Amino acid sequence: MIIVITPELIVPNETDTIHQMFQEGLDLLHIRKPWISRNEMIEFITQIDETFYTQLVLHTHYDLGKEFNISRFHFREVDRKEEVYKSFAKENTISTSVHDIKTYNTLEKEWEYAFISPFFPSISKKGYGLNSTIKHEMAQRNNPDVKLIALGGIDQNNIHEVFESEADGAALLGAIWESEEPLKVFKKCRNVLML
Repeated sequence: MIIVITPELIVPNETDTIHQMFQEGLDLLHIRKPWISRNEMIEFITQIDETFYTQLVLHTHYDLGKEFNISRFHFREVDRKEEVYKSFAKENTISTSVHDIKTYNTLEKEWEYAFISPFFPSISKKGYGLNSTIKHEMAQRNNPDVKLIALGGIDQNNIHEVFESEADGAALLGAIWESEEPLKVFKKCRNVLML
């Protein structure tokens, strides 16, 4: 599974790139734009072809799910601890984030998957994850109910390591949006999985 996370701010031609990635086999798109208003979020979603709405995951403005027939929601670690997700868990698909394998192992099966980060040093957050040991902690994974998605520093040169470590998927952010050719990078990452 390959997931792409949007950049926090809207970038030029973003929805065009999103459409092209979906057409090239993108599994899910996480819309993570913490600074945009509800109206800006509505405008952003309406620029995406509604045939892809079932593959969109909201990080904020969860109430828009009903309006756009979006049933996938992502909750930050703090929101998980404060049980903000509870009212969404029954009829929707929910995901969350963790930063160590012990926390991941304790997640209940109501979660479809969890991002674990930083897997490699981050591309978009310079200096973040330089001393991360997550890749080496994968052997301690013992949660059979929740898929594990690696996040952080993943690009076409190291995505194979993610799947060799037996993660269920990879989430791309900096490799895509900091590239001058995001679609080309996405296709290279996807092609690694097809080898």
